[in-house]
Amino acid sequence: MTEQTVTPSSGRRRKASDGSGAPGEGGAPASGPVRIPLNRTWRERHGTTMTVWGLRALLVIVLLATWELTGGSLFDITFTSKPSAIFERLGEWWADGTLWTHSWVTIQEIVYGFLLGAVAGALAGFALASAQLAYRVLDPFVMALYSIPKVALAPLFIVWFGIGMHMKVLLAAATVFFLVFLNTAAGVREVDRGLIDAVRLMGGSRREIARKVVLPASMTGVLTGLKVAVPYALIGAVIGELVASNQGLGYLINDAAAQFDTAGVFATLVVLSVIAGLLNVFVGLIGRRVNRWKPVESQG
Repeated sequence: MTEQTVTPSSGRRRKASDGSGAPGEGGAPASGPVRIPLNRTWRERHGTTMTVWGLRALLVIVLLATWELTGGSLFDITFTSKPSAIFERLGEWWADGTLWTHSWVTIQEIVYGFLLGAVAGALAGFALASAQLAYRVLDPFVMALYSIPKVALAPLFIVWFGIGMHMKVLLAAATVFFLVFLNTAAGVREVDRGLIDAVRLMGGSRREIARKVVLPASMTGVLTGLKVAVPYALIGAVIGELVASNQGLGYLINDAAAQFDTAGVFATLVVLSVIAGLLNVFVGLIGRRVNRWKPVESQG
């Protein structure tokens, strides 16, 4: 059973179909939207979603089948490989433990780098955007640092931190930091000033304004930064592994490319795509939980 949201006109008494619409104080009807249960079949509720996923699966199947059938005739499999060879390589790596060993190293680097960069970027964005003068002073320097290609930082990070996991984590964190910082700062600066002034007139302190107004209203910017930063955390970690490493998925790519093992390179890219997809799902779940405070119309 699903619910339909109905916003009745002001001055009318409203009654929910299940009898739960209790009146407000003094006998006045409760304000806000009313949820009315709707009886819909499973197909009516999930039909569109199933259609979308079905078309996605069909597209993937068609692309893989075309690739498999044309490999060797239209394309040289030495350079493009074939889906069957890629899945065979994945099976071999799965069986001998290669896939799990190197994937676990890269996953740790991605997760630690993402968390470190995201937390630092969100805190810095919230703090600096709330201080107008400091933000205006530091903004050009932040943009200058953001413009530096992160690949160029890898040799410097190797000199500073060596070739261990710390270097890859910090490189991933540096990549994530600026994306989260800029989106968080934009979210804070776009908070409705009228709402802030209204809370201030009602006697709200700076701490209350920051916690109850600015922080919730800026969460859209924070979540946007997190979603954008997911693939960049992966990129930062893999770049570090490509530059200097003896383990991880970046090392697997280097090793497969050195042996001209195109199937191995594609197999590693498949694993990286799966990891990025799972991280995006995780961020999406956080976003739905955080955005529960929004009005019903905004959640659609």
